[in-house]
Amino acid sequence: MKDRTTTAPDAGRSTAPAAGTRRVLWGYAATVFIGSALLLVLEIVAGRLVAPYVGVSLYTWTSIIGVILAGLSLGNWLGGLWADQGADGHGVGWMLAAGGLYCLASLALLDPLGAAVQQNDLSLLSASFTFAAVLFFVPAALIGVVTPLLTTLALRLDPRAGQVVGRMHALAALGSIAGTFAAGYWLVQSLGTRALVLTAGMALLALALPFLRRNPPVTLGLLAVVMLATLTLLALRDGLSSRCDRASAYFCIRVVARPDLAPSGAARGLVLDHLLHGINHLAEPDLLIAPYVHGLDELAHAHFGTAYDDGLAWFFAGGGAYSHPRAVQALSPRSSITVAELDPMVTRTAAESLGLDPKGMTIEHRDARLALAEAERPFDIIVGDVFHDLAIPFHLVTAEFAALVRQRLHPTGLYLMNVVDAFPDPRLIKAIAKTLATQFRHVDIWMDQVPETERVTFIITAGEGPRLPRTVLARRGFRRAWSRMTEDIMAFGTPPERLPVLTDDYAPVERLIAGLLLGKDG
Repeated sequence: MKDRTTTAPDAGRSTAPAAGTRRVLWGYAATVFIGSALLLVLEIVAGRLVAPYVGVSLYTWTSIIGVILAGLSLGNWLGGLWADQGADGHGVGWMLAAGGLYCLASLALLDPLGAAVQQNDLSLLSASFTFAAVLFFVPAALIGVVTPLLTTLALRLDPRAGQVVGRMHALAALGSIAGTFAAGYWLVQSLGTRALVLTAGMALLALALPFLRRNPPVTLGLLAVVMLATLTLLALRDGLSSRCDRASAYFCIRVVARPDLAPSGAARGLVLDHLLHGINHLAEPDLLIAPYVHGLDELAHAHFGTAYDDGLAWFFAGGGAYSHPRAVQALSPRSSITVAELDPMVTRTAAESLGLDPKGMTIEHRDARLALAEAERPFDIIVGDVFHDLAIPFHLVTAEFAALVRQRLHPTGLYLMNVVDAFPDPRLIKAIAKTLATQFRHVDIWMDQVPETERVTFIITAGEGPRLPRTVLARRGFRRAWSRMTEDIMAFGTPPERLPVLTDDYAPVERLIAGLLLGKDG
């Protein structure tokens, strides 16, 4: 017997919503898209916002990304619970408004928080996590509530569950992508960090208004009063004033007077993010104030002797304040100088405020490894001064880079670099020395004094020519001496055989300086 049951052609199919309902649904979708974009704008700007206080490193970004994802996850979970309890559009509006107000308030919190972190001598990890948690966890959680709420509201209007959920997830992801690219490529450099946080806060408040328009006028008036009070607090605290003279694609750049560090007082320092990166004497370019820069120059002179005065071919990986290239210009005018400085704004600042005369130098604004690889001639001296505080460009300490350095050096040439590490067991320094030893006959570690703190700036030299003497005295400027500490350092603490040769595939630089990062001097 045949089954006579029939099914209507449209049975099981969901009917598309009416035009008015579609407009509401797309309003929900637009809110999810814009809210997600604003959250990623905050995430991108977060690194720049905290840089003047704790710098930027792998650990800073780990804290920021982890905290924001934690806040977003909590918000999604709470939003789902609230949606099941019957939340409506008013809840969406209040979450967006609260997120916007917190963004505005965070600008007033930034400087007091920075002062508190510095006064308590927190480690880099603790300071980074504190900044991220206080400034960005709450807005991430508040914005995170919105997506499950709006998805649930959309499902009440459109029975096509698959399409609704897929659309909301896709738009949240697309908004995140748009916010990332807009902030990284355009907004941070166009508006500045604090103005961008203010703009994001105001945008969240504007996004909340359509959901709050049916609230009593008294309620909306109270929201307006709170917003105006927050903006007034910002103005009184000077919360919108940038701490940067310039904000480039890479750094918060400041120039500070340091008359205490020069005999005649005419000294200025370059601050990149939170670190005093270099100090220049404006009237005497050959007076090297920073001990490690002075050491780099004296070690080069000790290696080459009178050939230094006659003129050598120099390559500087990193310009910064251009302290050393300025000194070489003054001390050895016939030298040829090539500088690879990634940030053109740093070069511009050095030329305008730190006494740099770029005439006679070849300055390339690109990665030092690429510039060195494409160099058309060998160099007598290659100087690696690219390590920004504890942020280590790992690709400039690997065996592959060491091989490139040797290829670009004359047979009697010298490679010098400075690196910050912990004393008395600098594991990164040992690993770098071990790596350089795969390419060079003589690799040595230098210090200028017995350190008073755990954090030390070491100098490393590498070359094929005669080994430098055990002690090198300053021939000019400040009375200093640099001692060859290679055997002492390599023999103390972690045995070199337990440390890796650094390669492009494996260069765990952050793990090697973890003790410094976790300590107060980090």
